[in-house]
Amino acid sequence: MSRFFAGSDSESESSSSEEDVMPTRSAPTRAVAWSDSDDEDAKRVVKSEKEKRFDELADIIKQSRNYRKIKDMSNTLSAFENLTKAFEKAKRVIDKEGLPHFFIRHLAELEDFTAEYWEDKEAKKAMSKNNAKGLTTLRQRLKKYNKDFEDQIKLYRENPDEYLAEDQEEETVPDATVIAAAAPVGKKEKAIKVVKEQDDSDDSIWSTSSDETSSSDDEDLENPALKFLKKAPTESKQKKVKAAPQPKPVVKAKVEEDDEGWTEVSAGARPQERPKMFQKDEDITHEAVIKKLTEIIAVRGKKGTKRTEQVLILEELRDIAQGSNLGAGLQVKIRFSIMEALLDYNPAISSCMKPDAWSQCLNAVDEMLEFLEQNPTIKLSMNIKEDEEEMASEPYKLRGCIFSTVERMDDEFTKMLQACDAHSPDYVERLKDEQRICAIIEALTTYGKSHGTADEMCRVHLLNIRHTYYKFDKPASEGDENTSIKKMKTLCCHIFINDTTDRIRTQAILYNIYHLALHNNWFKARNQMLMSHLQESVSHSDVPTQICYNRCMVQLGLCAFRKGFIRDAHDCLLEIQSSGRAKELLAQGLLLQRQNERTAEQEKIEKMRQMPYHMHINLELLECVYLVSAMLLEIPYLAAHELDSRRRLISKNFHHVLRISERQPLTGPPESMREHVVQASKAMKRGEWKSCRDYLINDKMNLKVWDLFTNADQVRDMITLKIQEETLRTYLFTYSSIYTSLSMDTLAEMFQLPRTTIHSIISKMIINEELLASLDEPTQSVVMHRTEPSRLQSTALLLSDKVASLVENNERLLEIKQGNHGFSNKGGYDKDGGQQRGNRGGAYRRVDNQNWKNRQGFGGRSGYQQKNY
Repeated sequence: MSRFFAGSDSESESSSSEEDVMPTRSAPTRAVAWSDSDDEDAKRVVKSEKEKRFDELADIIKQSRNYRKIKDMSNTLSAFENLTKAFEKAKRVIDKEGLPHFFIRHLAELEDFTAEYWEDKEAKKAMSKNNAKGLTTLRQRLKKYNKDFEDQIKLYRENPDEYLAEDQEEETVPDATVIAAAAPVGKKEKAIKVVKEQDDSDDSIWSTSSDETSSSDDEDLENPALKFLKKAPTESKQKKVKAAPQPKPVVKAKVEEDDEGWTEVSAGARPQERPKMFQKDEDITHEAVIKKLTEIIAVRGKKGTKRTEQVLILEELRDIAQGSNLGAGLQVKIRFSIMEALLDYNPAISSCMKPDAWSQCLNAVDEMLEFLEQNPTIKLSMNIKEDEEEMASEPYKLRGCIFSTVERMDDEFTKMLQACDAHSPDYVERLKDEQRICAIIEALTTYGKSHGTADEMCRVHLLNIRHTYYKFDKPASEGDENTSIKKMKTLCCHIFINDTTDRIRTQAILYNIYHLALHNNWFKARNQMLMSHLQESVSHSDVPTQICYNRCMVQLGLCAFRKGFIRDAHDCLLEIQSSGRAKELLAQGLLLQRQNERTAEQEKIEKMRQMPYHMHINLELLECVYLVSAMLLEIPYLAAHELDSRRRLISKNFHHVLRISERQPLTGPPESMREHVVQASKAMKRGEWKSCRDYLINDKMNLKVWDLFTNADQVRDMITLKIQEETLRTYLFTYSSIYTSLSMDTLAEMFQLPRTTIHSIISKMIINEELLASLDEPTQSVVMHRTEPSRLQSTALLLSDKVASLVENNERLLEIKQGNHGFSNKGGYDKDGGQQRGNRGGAYRRVDNQNWKNRQGFGGRSGYQQKNY
């Protein structure tokens, strides 16, 4: 507005000065534009788009921090929503300038605050309903939102000090002292000089403005509009300069008193003080080393203690003790401490080791076993108290258990496999370590024979069994004695004899049954399962044992299928497959969580129980074997009891798959494994065994299922034979009422089976009263007995039964409506003079011989069914 009043541009141009760019990032560049007239006293600050957007983000972050201080979660949620909206507005600037560090810092701080507040149960109980709802919503939205910034947040957590200098919340320029403190070493003088020059320029500007203001007071009378213009701010109303946060300086801390140098320690974390080693003139004795070892162990577990440094210090102490020749006992004690420190690498039980620490752990355990083998006089036991230990002279007595250490190492190996992506090269690299673990277990077995107790040896043998039972071993020759089956038998027999706990014995039995079934020893595996009676007591066992039992039953079912025992295979797989939770029951993954099905803690425990990927059983193969077994049993049964309304279902899951297929309006060529089985079932029902075989055995099914068997060709031949036999039975059940007699030669040609096989199948059906026929040996034919009702007669009889039941129900309803009120009239007469017959339920029905005859339906009953009436 000042351009419409008197004045010139010379004074404003002379009073304006260009501001220097500050060396620190915490002071944003200010663009100052003065008015074009001499009378304009106000200063207008023109911000760039970057400053405008970043300042908006900084203001919201400041509000959010204030809400967090008073733990107002409802407003904190609102501030977070506003922050996301402001971030979307600033998206174009951020893509050009880069992501601001203060934004990442705020997201990380908000995530930590939310997690800490969520775990505080007492605070959650005390909060209001709105705050509780806000906390839950904020936690969910923040977790989802931070996925886009995982890498930046990870970098911030690794180096938080670098992000302190990027705090964009501060809106003003700090003074010279603050900038000098925040400036890097060697640049303080330059920073002070820049700020002083800026202050001098600002003072000159304000002094010029004040002179202009005083000189213009005389002109107020001539130009009244000047009274209403904005005046320059006085010193009392000037905005106070805020000091930028000082980045924490780098502090140098001396690690040791030797001339080993200095180590830079960031001031963000508390400097870790390593325990001082021995002085130069100090004598290194057993007492001194034990005292130092006690000091190092005492620091373990405290806040701020780095586990990697603990391992390095213990290794250094081990080397010092070894160089001073203080004996094998002290060496073993220090090595035990190193292994415990490595196994305690992660404070959380669910997390696993890093690869470097894992390699160190393997080397430490391997060296420990080798050292114990070289020094057989060392006695290790958990029954020895710490004050009873003898490390100075032989015989050495130490408190410890190498068996428990190896078990913990094996558990850590399982957790590492669970944490790896099963389809990544990392999983293969980790799996290569199993050879070293098996070698360590073998060395431990050798050591345990002379130093271990019976229970400890059982534990070692169980470890050995766990790394053997799921591996298929194909012997080089038939007379080869060094097979895994004989090895498993030896280990299991030792456990059966010496174990005093039922848990180890039960697991050994299940592992042995699994291994026998894997190698097609069906009868041995089945007999051992039946003799153990585990089916009766497994429900009372712990969860790992139940998982092992489920895996054992599945392997038994697959073994029975490979051997051609379809009924046994179906019975073994029925309980697992009918539940619809085979993935969970076999510990091969978790199903999608239903509402309130499991908590976060339960889900974490379930994930810890999962089997490593290389031990999984193919679920598609398992389902295909179950459906094919159900098809071979169910389709002939359905053909034999087609008109029986009370027939039982052998496999509900199989019928469910068939119903889903029937509901489809358009059925195309089969694509999935289930569709192939459904189409094969329909072909078998029609008596077309070749179509049924082609649906089950083709290139696609071979690639998905059948090629996964070790003896794939034998399995395919067995399936073809079973399809021929069961299709023959289905054909006879379906079309027996049409034929008067059938030639066995014709049947043998139709189904491409030997005549002896045809004769055997038909004889079994006649003996079991499934087929009403007789064999004519001279003519080699099957003579049908026309005692069964035809399809039309069976349908009519079924319809007459339903109509009779419907009429009877209607009569009962009518009698109740007429007011009998549930009282029976035994042998009396009704009002029309007709005889009545009472029922137990109180209702009655009329008995009339003529009506009863008319109710029998079409043709009455035939054969033996009429006698029952």
